[in-house]
Amino acid sequence: MLAETLTIGRRLHDEVLEPMKKTFVGKETIIDLLGLCLAGGENLFILGPPGTAKSALVHDLGNRLQGETFEYLLTRFTEPNELFGPFDIRKLREGTLETNTEGMLPEASLVFLDELLNANSAILNSLLTVLNERVLRRGRQVHDLPLLSVIGASNSLPQEESLQALFDRFLLRVRSDNVEEEALGRVLKAGWTLEHRRDRPSGSLGVEEIRQVQRALPQVDLSGIHEAYLRVIGRIRAAGLSLSDRRAVKLQRLMAASALLCGRGEAVVSDLWVLRHIWDLEEQQEVLMALVDETISETDREQGTHEHPRGREHEPPNAENLATDLERLAEELPDLAVEEREGARDRLSLLANRSEWVANAEQREALKTRIDALWEAIE
Repeated sequence: MLAETLTIGRRLHDEVLEPMKKTFVGKETIIDLLGLCLAGGENLFILGPPGTAKSALVHDLGNRLQGETFEYLLTRFTEPNELFGPFDIRKLREGTLETNTEGMLPEASLVFLDELLNANSAILNSLLTVLNERVLRRGRQVHDLPLLSVIGASNSLPQEESLQALFDRFLLRVRSDNVEEEALGRVLKAGWTLEHRRDRPSGSLGVEEIRQVQRALPQVDLSGIHEAYLRVIGRIRAAGLSLSDRRAVKLQRLMAASALLCGRGEAVVSDLWVLRHIWDLEEQQEVLMALVDETISETDREQGTHEHPRGREHEPPNAENLATDLERLAEELPDLAVEEREGARDRLSLLANRSEWVANAEQREALKTRIDALWEAIE
């Protein structure tokens, strides 16, 4: 059974994800996360401005799967029946409250909700159960949903407290930006080809095959990464980042999915790469990357295993995020108790190490000046 599932995992990687990477230049990380959440049965939040291929990526993924895809752009005025289907008028006349779900979200295996954070109170509670339990409750009706994964997108992070619970239902988060200047030429060529492509990709994997991968997750041996995972959780919390026990438990599904997509029945330390994408604020990305890379490197030297490509890749630091995180640390410092300052030192050390790899010399020097000042303030 597991051997068959490993074959499906490799097919998902080779027949779906890799061809997408050839179509969408500079979106390799997002595509890997889409595949990971699909195999792991979890949800992905994509943050980025309009025109950065968020909806195109999900649309292309849906075309490559043999299932129903539902896409919708949310506004403040979106009503529940626009997502879940209208009440059946004929049944209503008979005194029965029944939803007509044909072609709507409850029948889809893959869902994309653009401008997710526009969700209003009328649909918020229903969305929470859809995302967390894969169940829709409307009146007395309870619909068990065939959902494999939900992808949400927005050009901003939640500001209202009422939306935090919705955001929390997306276990992984990733940014989608315009590509760097050196890749723009390839984007123009690929985009022109995509826009004028007559033959759309046809589904090569069935929904039931993806479900088989999801059902096999408990069979993946996680014992080889247990100690490293405990260690990095401790470091994340010590750095002042939030990681609840519930999210820590659920993240193990994605590490198992990472192994299956590599054709393995056991997780290795490079599968911890998924932890780079559990941030709540953009500036937290730099600390997470430093912590995860450090943990993978340490354990890799001990075990000699380094099998997931994302585990080997070190994303370049973002100078703006580093500067924002340093300012946040400076604001927090006066209120920190003596025993909390050790965590602040660890966080500053991580940011200092990341800052050394900033390519722009002027930005690197400005960051160093700010870091030196913070070291004096912490002591």
